[in-house]
Amino acid sequence: MTPPAPSDRSPSPRTRRRPPSARTTPRSPWLRLLPGISSQRRGFVLAWWGFALTFGGMRLLTWLIHIDVAGVGDVQAGGVHIHHYVWGIVLLAVVGAAGLVNRSARARAWMGLAYGVGTALVVDEAALLISLEDVYWDTEGWISIALAIALIAVVGSVLAVTHGRRTAAKDRNRHGGDGSTDE
Repeated sequence: MTPPAPSDRSPSPRTRRRPPSARTTPRSPWLRLLPGISSQRRGFVLAWWGFALTFGGMRLLTWLIHIDVAGVGDVQAGGVHIHHYVWGIVLLAVVGAAGLVNRSARARAWMGLAYGVGTALVVDEAALLISLEDVYWDTEGWISIALAIALIAVVGSVLAVTHGRRTAAKDRNRHGGDGSTDE
């Protein structure tokens, strides 16, 4: 008995391919992380988280440099210390340039996160920028900490008070249930 010709075989359920129109686009990791947050608001929430986590991380990193932990040191170019506000300004410039173009919801979410990180890098050294001296560990350096904590508190409060659940529900209704079509 000879095996059936390939055209005579019906594909098994596991090997059957869906037509391209029936394939779903991969869901954004931001939808899983921030369920119920509208695509318009997601960038703001991620900017706030990026700011808070980067500020805390930079304070920890600079403290480790300050107490001279092995393997952790300043970034230098030609013997000149490059402060992290420089990286923040560069990141903010990139986000600003990218924001000049109409972006997808996924790109806006990534840009929000990058914006928060860049802003934190600048605000963490705000006291240095105000006094034009390296006052990071001096009493004057507390200006940066106070400013960052105030920003985290105010922006977090605004995000909490204007939680945006109504906009998320509108997104779900407009996009057929999960709002993932704009990702």
